[in-house]
Amino acid sequence: MKVVMPLAGKGTRLRPHTHVTPKPLLKVGDKPVLAYILDELRELGVNEAVCITGHLKERVEEFMAREYPDFRAVYVEQVQQRGTGDAIALAEPYVQEDLLIIFVDTLFDADLSLVKRLPEDVAGVIWAKEVEDYQRFGVIVTDENGFMQKIIEKPSEPVSKLANIGLYYIRDWKLLFEGIRHVMSVDPGPGGEYFLTDAFQYMVDHGGKLLVAPVEGWYDAGKPDTLLETNHHVLGTTRGRSPAAAPGVTVHEPVHVAEGVTLENAEIGPNVTLSAGATVRGSKLRDTIVGEKAVIEGSNLHDSLIGREARVSGVKGQVDLGDHSVVTMK
Repeated sequence: MKVVMPLAGKGTRLRPHTHVTPKPLLKVGDKPVLAYILDELRELGVNEAVCITGHLKERVEEFMAREYPDFRAVYVEQVQQRGTGDAIALAEPYVQEDLLIIFVDTLFDADLSLVKRLPEDVAGVIWAKEVEDYQRFGVIVTDENGFMQKIIEKPSEPVSKLANIGLYYIRDWKLLFEGIRHVMSVDPGPGGEYFLTDAFQYMVDHGGKLLVAPVEGWYDAGKPDTLLETNHHVLGTTRGRSPAAAPGVTVHEPVHVAEGVTLENAEIGPNVTLSAGATVRGSKLRDTIVGEKAVIEGSNLHDSLIGREARVSGVKGQVDLGDHSVVTMK
């Protein structure tokens, strides 16, 4: 089995941080979002990847080579952003077996081992999360046996509450790419994009059975506010790490404090991540992610994202600060 991961997006909703860091390498719990996905794949025994890259592609390749040298990765650049269907189409020359497709801007709690237990007549799996605010998502309409009938984008009526989360297993890879070629043979949709979900509809219309399976959790990492929410989730589950007790330092769990962090007269938490080499002096932080070697002095921050080697002094409130930036309030 191979995994195909579209990684080409510019991450415009997470600027300024994505000006210098590709979105999949932004951290929650002091660990890149992409790393959580790759660790799940290791457990499943998957170690071959087709990475569809674009924005800051060199950073992705460097990360994979340094941190996951056991993954046999092929990199294909998506020069033009022409949608999810186009992204997966670029992987076709490298796929001759069943595949996982994972869009790496969310984390999920899903039983990927399900793919090893599927009946022979099932063409694939689409994982979904039941949501109340269904109007914000593409939702999946299923038949009485739980197989996909169609996907409807942002419905005004509650035809389904099963949100499409961007995690798929495709056993019938030939039918998938046949569907993608069909979709791309006609004019693209709004914005000049070709949609992978249209290829899934082609599969269903041509006899492919796509099982819709639930996930226990689904955590968005595509916007500043949801990145902080996902940070809170991982701190409360797998990534909590408290500092040693010290005079003048108050900690409200959950937090993640990496090695080499300096805390002086500081109050941190809940939901605070401090990466290696960061300094917090005379400050209070809650719901904040702080990058490597950043320095925060005399500040009271909440709901903030602070980049690597940034400096914040005398600030009260919320800031969104890219790498190497400086904000000082007199």
